[in-house]
Amino acid sequence: MNIKLGLLGPHDSMQVIQTALAKYPEFHCTPIECLTEQDLDSRVLPIKEEFDMWLCSGPITYLIVSQWGEIHAPIFCVPYNGSSLYKTLLQVIYEQKVEIAQISFDSYKEVESEAVPGVVEALLEAGITDKPRYIMNETYEMDEVTRYHTDLWKKGLIKATITAHPIDTELRQLGLPTYRILPATMAIAAVASQMLRTFEMLYFKNTQIAIQMIDTELHDGLTSETLSSDDLTKMEIGYTDKLLTYAKKVHGSLKSVGRGRYAIFTTRGLLQEITHDFQMAPEIQGIDQQGRKGMTCGIGIGQTAYEAEINATNALLHAKKSGTGSWVVCFDDKKIAGPLGKPEQITYSYASEELHAISKATSLGVSTLQKLKSVLRKLSSEVISSQELAQYMQITQRSARRILTELEEKGFAEIVAEEKPYMRGRPRKVYKILFEQKV
Repeated sequence: MNIKLGLLGPHDSMQVIQTALAKYPEFHCTPIECLTEQDLDSRVLPIKEEFDMWLCSGPITYLIVSQWGEIHAPIFCVPYNGSSLYKTLLQVIYEQKVEIAQISFDSYKEVESEAVPGVVEALLEAGITDKPRYIMNETYEMDEVTRYHTDLWKKGLIKATITAHPIDTELRQLGLPTYRILPATMAIAAVASQMLRTFEMLYFKNTQIAIQMIDTELHDGLTSETLSSDDLTKMEIGYTDKLLTYAKKVHGSLKSVGRGRYAIFTTRGLLQEITHDFQMAPEIQGIDQQGRKGMTCGIGIGQTAYEAEINATNALLHAKKSGTGSWVVCFDDKKIAGPLGKPEQITYSYASEELHAISKATSLGVSTLQKLKSVLRKLSSEVISSQELAQYMQITQRSARRILTELEEKGFAEIVAEEKPYMRGRPRKVYKILFEQKV
């Protein structure tokens, strides 16, 4: 196993992490010193695709990287947990003979949040009930952090500083007794174990079997009066040649499974790459736009070929419901995504027992309810009109109105507004979906 790991953070923190990671031969670690978003733009952006995953040396770097938003590979963080704090705090109290209320902190919060540890909680775990008075956690600009500590020092409010920033040298030059928190070996070991498990999981997923069930619909609307059997055979041969070329591109094998229908066997990782993480239908060399419109595809993912083929057939049925030329994916956990490459693409899964209960209370199918739930998630709202529902579910407005009316009548939706069209026509009702509170 060879994991290409990008290590981000200040130089001294990365040195500690590299020393600890030397025990893990699976990691091929490349340190990149980054303190600001500008550093990320200049040093990370040009090479971000070269790494399997990324490790930030602390919560500050992690938050900067997360807010930057340009890395799509897994990102991990070495937390400044209790052991990191206790070691530094013990040193401060022993050397400076100060109380906790006389120490200023940065990079912590009072209570724990995403990636940022809680200093009060950490102290309570160690049996220390004294609460710190000065904690800075709102900004990560070095100049502001420096000013925060020096202003407290000049006012005589603190007698020592604990910082996670690489400003400790500057603060000491200004006369502040400053102590730098560095990653603890135990914390590095814990995150290394987490990274290994994640990589194994991703590797397993990438090697899952993927089957594309492609229906070219060559024979739809054709009769012996329009084309001879020889003509149809020539058409099939032409499609087969092009699909063979495409199959080689995804390192797969092609199999004919009926008139105008083909199955391509490959792996999830290769297909995920060529579809841009199952967001776009891939290009097939030699087949023009018109030919693509007549090519409907269901992609199935599974741990076995049998499971993948069942999921591919299921995905193809969903693709046909979305219209000729649609591509839909059915994953190994039965989640459905599609139509690929269209603005209305959504992801939904087979439903829970609660959705089954709602289905029994209405005339609506479970898959319809699950699709509606997914649309609401996509819109980040519980409010929707029949026009929006029709657009995202690829159904007629009449069908969308029927779904919303049914939910309203059975107590799973309520009318909260009416939209008046710009042109002539009846006002459109806007519904708030209530079953989200019951599912």
